[in-house]
Amino acid sequence: MSSEQNPNPRGGEPSGALPPETPPPVPHTEPSPPAEETSGRQRLMAGLWPPRVSRAQLIVALLLFVLGLGLAIQVRSNSDNSALRGARQEDLVRILDELDNRTQRLEDEKQRLDDQRTELENSSDQAEEARKQTLEKERQLGILAGTVAAHGPGITLTISDPSGAVEPDMLLDTIQELRAAGAEAIEINGVRVVADTYFSGDAGELRVDGRKIEAPYEFKVIGKPQDLEPALNIPGGVVQTLEKEQATAEVARAEDIVVDALRPAQQPDYARSSSG
Repeated sequence: MSSEQNPNPRGGEPSGALPPETPPPVPHTEPSPPAEETSGRQRLMAGLWPPRVSRAQLIVALLLFVLGLGLAIQVRSNSDNSALRGARQEDLVRILDELDNRTQRLEDEKQRLDDQRTELENSSDQAEEARKQTLEKERQLGILAGTVAAHGPGITLTISDPSGAVEPDMLLDTIQELRAAGAEAIEINGVRVVADTYFSGDAGELRVDGRKIEAPYEFKVIGKPQDLEPALNIPGGVVQTLEKEQATAEVARAEDIVVDALRPAQQPDYARSSSG
């Protein structure tokens, strides 16, 4: 019996089998350069811009703005009223009365103008009524301009200055306070005070419109005494300012004050009436 022949005498795989598969070659790639590291400043900018604001954040910001605005207004209001906080009750009452009096004067003036308009509209002879009102207006303007004398209720203010400390600006403040209280005609030491009146000189050697005046300084003022006198005595007003300079101010009411110092009527150089 013949022995079978080994198909593969080397003891390997049969000669008809396929060789084992080999893995494909890995392509060779160049190593990529390392990415540039991001700096801390760039990361911060990337986190802040573009801004990411939510609706809730916008509402909170708006509420904070409104709250800040309200606080600013409140602080300003409190600072405006701080000047009156230290005043006494009677001083506050006097200031309130003065404000009421000024309001009443404005209401009276409004009513007077309304009455004049009604008279013009209802008058049977409007031309004659207009002429009368024109003459009355001319008289009033003459009083304001100082070209005509005037008389009426008012006060007399006498300022004594033994130490010669009264400055020109103090008399100017006095004039402005009287005008604000409704003074219609003012005369000081025989000089008529008008719209362009000025004070000059030094303490003890004062001048009004260039004319020298000496103490005591006497103001003759036509107006409502109930308004003029309190205006001079308000806290921090004319009387207290003069007392700080060792000067004294005396106010006396009168039923009839005569202001007869006159100013010459000046002819304007360039202005001409536009009527006619």
